Amino acid sequence: DANEIFENVCAAMRAAMGAASVGAGDVACVGMTNQRETTVAWRRSDATALCDAVVWLDTRTKNMCEEFVRDVCEGDAKKFAPVCGLPVSTYFSAMKMRWLLRHCEAVREARDAGDLCFGTIESWLVYRLTNGKSFITGVTNASRTMLMRLDTLQWGDKICAAFDVPLEALPKIVSCAEEFGRIDASIDRLGGIAITGCIGDQQSATLGQRCNAGEAKNTYGTGCFMLLNTGSTIVPSKNGLLTTMAWQLGGVDKKPMYALEGSVAIAGAVVHWLRDNLGLITNASDIEALARGVKDAAGVSFVPAFSGLFAPRWRDDARGVIVGLTQYVNKGHIARAALDAIAFQSRDVLEAMRQDIAEATSHQLLTLKVDGGASANNLLMQIQSDVLGLTVIRPADVETTARGAAYAAAVGAGLMTEDDIFRDNKLSSTQDETIDFTPKTSHADRERDYARWNAAVERSYNLVESAPECG
Repeated sequence: DANEIFENVCAAMRAAMGAASVGAGDVACVGMTNQRETTVAWRRSDATALCDAVVWLDTRTKNMCEEFVRDVCEGDAKKFAPVCGLPVSTYFSAMKMRWLLRHCEAVREARDAGDLCFGTIESWLVYRLTNGKSFITGVTNASRTMLMRLDTLQWGDKICAAFDVPLEALPKIVSCAEEFGRIDASIDRLGGIAITGCIGDQQSATLGQRCNAGEAKNTYGTGCFMLLNTGSTIVPSKNGLLTTMAWQLGGVDKKPMYALEGSVAIAGAVVHWLRDNLGLITNASDIEALARGVKDAAGVSFVPAFSGLFAPRWRDDARGVIVGLTQYVNKGHIARAALDAIAFQSRDVLEAMRQDIAEATSHQLLTLKVDGGASANNLLMQIQSDVLGLTVIRPADVETTARGAAYAAAVGAGLMTEDDIFRDNKLSSTQDETIDFTPKTSHADRERDYARWNAAVERSYNLVESAPECG
């Protein structure tokens, strides 16, 4: 419910200000970070949401994607990737917009009346917070629609036409850090505060981790999202990754930074599945103790492809499998296999990154910065280091997505510069208090386990026809 999202955001801001005993006049600026591909449609004239938001994980557009690839892309799902950096997938916003235009009468009526607005979550929130005065989208979110050209940072006429998305329904593309407007006086206790930061959640975490060109971070949340900052170079992926924006700070005249990204659909969500669907644990945090009760996964491989596999495999036809079961296996082994799965999916992405940057840049991945809720799991972080053969670096503050939004807002408000973010003495010392996890397994063991994982993934393919679809 898009309205509920808006109300909850306002409530959260009021609660934070109340806890800090400050009023609107004490707040310099607001920074916003959001789920990037989740799409909202509303009427321009009165800011009425025309339907529920279509969330990034929603796979209702699967059949439409297949038709689009066949009829529009001549069988090539990557037809538009040289322009927008993305393959055709249920993941991105353009297909969600196309689906809404076909399946929601209110959306079609608004389009026909010239009264339709399409946007990702930050676009919707800024529109509502400013009472319709500002209809914008941050460049990082625009880069997740499939509709923005990476070279010009503008909507692509031909791509929009291919998806039947009217250009006039799309917001103005802006940088991640500038003044986008002020919260309207009609919004209780928040009126007058400047909105100066808008950055997609994974780019925000990358900024919060202060990843310079050649550095990568992995955020462990519902999914896993690994981004490698490629600097001002647009690196087309030949290995199943996404070419996307990293950020552009301080206005549209500032130098844009780009990234390679690999997205894993199910990471922390597999822990919730073990808790909610199987009842193996009571709380998500119990997974570490349960998995520590066994030496290893006892040959069990768990591929949590509940809604297909994202980067670098891009298999919509994959579904979850658990293989290698014997009578010896207990719930501790299943828990361990679930943590292994998160780490192995991240290795899939990192291996693809290594291949892409080897061809296009001089960068070398020597470490991996981590953040997000599931990164607090020490066993998972050690498994990740062992699987990758790299040092994994976790900051004291793992909520780096929020930190990145604050950095963007501060730059947009003129309180700091982009250079300041990467200058250590400008930042809280807690950001430099890290825990390093180093590999403890041999190269031979690492490669043997990875080969077993790849064999299990092969068994997850072509299962859609035999699996029930969500109602």
